[in-house]
Amino acid sequence: MIPEYFSYTDSFLHKADPRMKIVSAACVTGVVAFSRSYSTGICGLILALFLIALSRFDTGVVVRRLLAVNFFTAFLWLTLPLTYGGEALTLGFVTVSRQGIAMAALVTLKANCIVLIFLALVSTSPVSSLGHALRKLGVPEKLCLLFLFSYRYVIVIAQEFQRLLRAAKIRGFIPRTNIHTYRTYAYLFAMTLVKSWNRAHRVQQAMVLRGFNGRFYSMYIQHPTAVERVFFGGITLLAVGMALLELRG
Repeated sequence: MIPEYFSYTDSFLHKADPRMKIVSAACVTGVVAFSRSYSTGICGLILALFLIALSRFDTGVVVRRLLAVNFFTAFLWLTLPLTYGGEALTLGFVTVSRQGIAMAALVTLKANCIVLIFLALVSTSPVSSLGHALRKLGVPEKLCLLFLFSYRYVIVIAQEFQRLLRAAKIRGFIPRTNIHTYRTYAYLFAMTLVKSWNRAHRVQQAMVLRGFNGRFYSMYIQHPTAVERVFFGGITLLAVGMALLELRG
């Protein structure tokens, strides 16, 4: 299965009800994602940093996650100032757009804020508990089952593809930019799909033999405490305040 690096630390957020965390994360990230002002993004970033500190994550791991995100935002800094319209600003031998720089900074601020919020509130719960929490929040049961099965078997499909690729390389396959390479990769993907379908059929038969009726049952029933209700209620109210600040701005 996909490793869950952030769900093993012992903190208040790790012990909290995943339903409360999902709702709070959805409220805050929704407001930040649709915001167009720096004040809303800065408020969200301060909240995200507070939650990260409360989660007691390893700082190095969090920084590596942010570097992966900002690798993509770096392309915005290379393109938006040069292609975005508006007031021109001369920096040495290059003329850039002031509005383009502002837009790239806003997108970077929002992206880092959303990633930190999800790390602190969503990744602190195991995926299995998130699936059951989504079902209790009213998400259709089939979508929850699809979410849980995808988490369990996407790595199995990737391992099967790597096994087929290793088998091809043992037989002398060397990837190049030619029709033979494209055809070989097409065969590999097709065989991966066929083997995935066969694996899914065997898994279904095994689950039916064990009495599976289309629903997973959780052995761990969790209810939010009074402290959790107050804490996550405050986060939700803060999200409402950020939304009002955005509307006024």
